[in-house]
Amino acid sequence: MERIAQAAARIADANGLDAVSMQRVATELGYSTMSLYNHVPSKDLLLEVTADVAAGQPPELDEVGDPRRAVRQWVGALWAGFQTRPWLLGVPLGHAPVGPNQLAWLDRLLRPLLAAGLVGGEARAAALHLTAIVRGLAQISLDMTGHQGDGGSPHGEAELARAIADLLDPQSYPALAAVHAAEAAEAAGRYAGVDEDGLVPELAFGVDRFLDGVEAWIARSRKV
Repeated sequence: MERIAQAAARIADANGLDAVSMQRVATELGYSTMSLYNHVPSKDLLLEVTADVAAGQPPELDEVGDPRRAVRQWVGALWAGFQTRPWLLGVPLGHAPVGPNQLAWLDRLLRPLLAAGLVGGEARAAALHLTAIVRGLAQISLDMTGHQGDGGSPHGEAELARAIADLLDPQSYPALAAVHAAEAAEAAGRYAGVDEDGLVPELAFGVDRFLDGVEAWIARSRKV
């Protein structure tokens, strides 16, 4: 099964998710399409297994020293994975992840969340929201720039900024125009790279504010 999934991942890496089919994978491996169905009964299952294999193993985290830093490291690793393989964003999410690699990613994130003071379903809910933040911003970045896996690169963002500047009328969109002007002024240093945990500025802002809220809630709710 893993060999089949690896073949599908190679096809997706080269030509995108739409290129993955039972026939294409069978050809890649030298099988007949019907014989492939003996191992993988449906394309949906093929994509599910392929996504799990492509996710790989989660990163090692600095769990003991600083749970917040460990969460940021996890987020940075997930973001990097989506930039390397943006086709992962197109794999349908029919149910909660059950593949061994995806379960390992979830387990690795739950550890620092539990260490920070969340319990039970709180930790799972926080993990779900953090995953949604990363996945959502990665999808938006991909949709807006139109560049597979550039992760909001200077090239893609520069094109987008020029297009927006031509459309913005300060009289009609005063707040949006002001924000756009401020971002344009900061553009030279904005995309110099990711931070020490692998987060781009927009992602760092969202994750840090989410963690600020979680930490404040823990402190308030656990107060005796």
